[in-house]
Amino acid sequence: MPLADVRTDARTDARVTLRCASCGTWNRVRADRAADGPKCGSCGTAFGLDHPVYLDDDSFDRVILGTDIPVFVDFYADWCGPCKMMAPSVAALARETVGRVLVAKLDTDAAQRTAGRFQIRGIPTCIVFRGGREVTRQSGVVPLGMLRGMVGY
Repeated sequence: MPLADVRTDARTDARVTLRCASCGTWNRVRADRAADGPKCGSCGTAFGLDHPVYLDDDSFDRVILGTDIPVFVDFYADWCGPCKMMAPSVAALARETVGRVLVAKLDTDAAQRTAGRFQIRGIPTCIVFRGGREVTRQSGVVPLGMLRGMVGY
């Protein structure tokens, strides 16, 4: 789906499903309001969607399946040099696509069950999900332009 189509979806009723980092409450945030600084409905903590959202084994499926816009996931590890090299590009992608793409990161050391399920053999590996399904995958360090291309931007 080209990003232009994603923008159309985001203007309607597209939602992003997120767990509050402070209180653990699950929230459904309107994608078209993501740049407005949405807050947790329970505790009021702000969701910063202009940077990557961190996922784990417990939150991965609910976020991927419950989010109506594409979800870009960077599978990484803290000790990985190439992952550190690519981190600024992933952060830039998050800033550029707020409300149109949810950019997330998953630490493969901490979330081994999910990493294994998606057969992550090398890091960094980036996967784009649409409608809960994997649509594209890229392993290795890639420039920001390629990341944009993965999400149709």
